Amino acid sequence: MAEYARAISFVLDNQVVTIDFNDNNALKPSTTVLNYLRSFETHKGVKEGCAEGDCGACTVVLAETDCRGNLEYKSFNSCLLFLPMLHGRQLITVENLAREVNGKQQLHPVQQAMVEAGGSQCGYCTPGFIMSLFALYKKHRNPTRETIENALTGNLCRCTGYRPIIDAAAKACAGEDHDAFTKNSEMVVDLLNSINQNKQTLELKGRDQLYLKPFTLEEALLLRKKYPEALIVNGSTDAALLQTKKNIHLPQILDISAVNDLKFTVEDHRQLAIGAGVSLQEVLEFCQTRMPVLADMLAVFGSLQIRNLATLGGNIGSASPIGDSLPVLIASESKIRLADTEGWREMTVENFITGYRKTAIRPDEIITFIIIPKPRSGEIIKSYKISKRRDLDISSVSAGFKLKINKKGIIEKALLVYGGMAEMTKRASSAELFLTGKSWTRSNAEEAARLTENEFSPISDARAEAGTRKIMARNLLIKFYEETSEV
Repeated sequence: MAEYARAISFVLDNQVVTIDFNDNNALKPSTTVLNYLRSFETHKGVKEGCAEGDCGACTVVLAETDCRGNLEYKSFNSCLLFLPMLHGRQLITVENLAREVNGKQQLHPVQQAMVEAGGSQCGYCTPGFIMSLFALYKKHRNPTRETIENALTGNLCRCTGYRPIIDAAAKACAGEDHDAFTKNSEMVVDLLNSINQNKQTLELKGRDQLYLKPFTLEEALLLRKKYPEALIVNGSTDAALLQTKKNIHLPQILDISAVNDLKFTVEDHRQLAIGAGVSLQEVLEFCQTRMPVLADMLAVFGSLQIRNLATLGGNIGSASPIGDSLPVLIASESKIRLADTEGWREMTVENFITGYRKTAIRPDEIITFIIIPKPRSGEIIKSYKISKRRDLDISSVSAGFKLKINKKGIIEKALLVYGGMAEMTKRASSAELFLTGKSWTRSNAEEAARLTENEFSPISDARAEAGTRKIMARNLLIKFYEETSEV
């Protein structure tokens, strides 16, 4: 095993910043980027609203080099980022946007557009909006209204309202990208390359915490075997909440988010293969035409900031009883590849989930990729989500349905998978059995829907009453029939 590096380095304010946690008693490796920035007088534009990724007041932008060596800019909730996740990236806050030109402050185009459109009142949420708009500005020229709204779903405003902010986005992103970040990109790329040329595994220690960050799958598997009790982090959208909301000390963390061997997407005529480290936003974009049923579900999965951080492997591994991707993956009969230092094994996603927040993963294994079969002739598949808000909300009930219907119109196989109805994502077995061998008719769909009421014993919580969840489960199956009866 190679020698470990003991410090992280990243670019902030156009300079390389290095943090050795052994020499800094104020910080531990799992300190969030939000709390780190708030410790500086010069970076207090980032705000803490919810500390769980819901409000967007803490939004920052991270830039890193893509496969062509160009800078790619993405928005993130800094309350969910652990400091080591900055390693080899540029951290950009609202203070970095304006520039001094001839002794006068020159606002960034997104800031200037916000001023001219009257998009800010109290100002608490404004820095987060500005950073989301900045990420939009760096990726899209003349974006559609849908693209603008998608970029802003992770930012909440209760003063101005969204119309002037949307107007500001459209105005700022019209025309060419000619900001100072484009002019300075070569310098930043050189700084990042100087950091990233060293691919030593990071072993970070501070305040009774061990944080391990490998860059290859081989190293990740060796560390997994050596530290089987370490919490695996691939996106930290769940893990960060253990610390910020439950005040749980995380003694050992294995952060595999920088393992490029887990970041790939490939397809053939039969299936898709998606690395466990691919972000949900990248999965959404990849599946848009290849697997629309999964893309549709991910489009209402959190916000853009959340999807930029969360990974498909992390979502499966968390084994959430809601787990919006899980009903679709189980309904599509997807499999996962698990690896350890000795080899690998495959199993269905359905069999991988064994209970509430429990899986069949072994203490020395890592999820490496997910295999998703493409729908075949005669198969119809749909996904659904019911929540109190359309965007950035946890499901009350989610579902993935698939029917295989032969040329005679008879259902040969039915998969009816629900999230939010039990302690884990679960199939409606009696309804599936009833439909098998029958025609896809309204009366049969209604009877199958009725059978789902006795399949589950959901709980009542802040998102829905138990009885309401049963009604939702039943009605989703009827909706599925209405949308597919002519197929």
